[in-house]
Amino acid sequence: MYISKADSLRWFEFFSQLSENEQPLSAKQTEIAYAVLSQIELATEALHETERKKIPGLKTLKDRTYYIGNDAHFPKGCVSCLLGSGLTAIRKTNRCNAACPFCYDYGMLDSIAPIGEGMWDIGGTRFRTEDIPMLLDIYPKPSGVAYVYLEPFMEIEKYYPVVAEFAKAGVYQHLYTNGISANKENLRALGDAGLNEIRFNLGASLCADKVLENICAAKERIPMVGVETPMTNEFYKIFDRKYKSVLQTGIDFINFAELHLNPNNLQNYFGENLYMYRHGYVSPISSRLLTLKTMQKAARDNWGVVIHDCCNRTKFFRDLHLKAKEGGWFGLSAYGCEFDEIPFEAFLPVLSDDNFRFLKEEELPKGYRIGELVL
Repeated sequence: MYISKADSLRWFEFFSQLSENEQPLSAKQTEIAYAVLSQIELATEALHETERKKIPGLKTLKDRTYYIGNDAHFPKGCVSCLLGSGLTAIRKTNRCNAACPFCYDYGMLDSIAPIGEGMWDIGGTRFRTEDIPMLLDIYPKPSGVAYVYLEPFMEIEKYYPVVAEFAKAGVYQHLYTNGISANKENLRALGDAGLNEIRFNLGASLCADKVLENICAAKERIPMVGVETPMTNEFYKIFDRKYKSVLQTGIDFINFAELHLNPNNLQNYFGENLYMYRHGYVSPISSRLLTLKTMQKAARDNWGVVIHDCCNRTKFFRDLHLKAKEGGWFGLSAYGCEFDEIPFEAFLPVLSDDNFRFLKEEELPKGYRIGELVL
């Protein structure tokens, strides 16, 4: 059903006031809720599509993601994620030296479970460094691995021997950092150990000059260096002012991630216009729009670096690809919603925004209208 925006607002106001005892919704109520989310999603995708078409020289990676720039500088970690054996995450550090409002663990950073002394989490199993050669002998060699969770540079010296083991096996490796605790010495040690790629989250420091200096230092020792940051309004304003300084570091690529929200960070973006992609990630509508706007400028002015639109669409196909590689049944995916229940109140701003319009509206059928008992 193509529910109207007015009816959508009234129903979501009603759903947002229901107590826990009145949850979950009935089948008909859920049908209404899904109809509203679909209307928001369709209108949002139309906005994104309009902006995407304004980007000259736009490319795709087998239609799984969009980017501009020299193919040789497209991050190989993303190729591994989208076309290879998937994103094999290696986890070690459960601490961070920042508290970013966009972080999935916002407000929970002091209660993140440790991996264990001397241990590494690879595929949900705990390993010691000396176990890695046998792991690589037993399993097919992954096309790539990524060091995540939370800030590796909190204890970066522990990473060198593990990086060296995977480098010896010829596995492509990339690492995420906010760059705050990086320096010439530890970046050199990572490069010497065999790290192939490093990604700096400039949103964590809001493009701090010190982090930009560290990116320059990384370029001297690590083959592929880039930026990967969730696109937020705050970051966009800073980046738009300092992008020339960012480009002068010599980076190979910039991944602008579409910000997605969970119960931890939703409060920091409450009041923004949100949408839900394929009943999964909840994101500010502005996030990808700002990415596409930046890509338009980069293409027009020939920035000379790869700009990658790492959006919800990309992540949707990423998870399908990963499950297919694992031999899952047709259509199986790990992609899903971060919320146990639809956060109805969070969608009230977009439904109240007169400038946000649905593409098509119809009168609700009998039995679904406001004032009728919907069971």
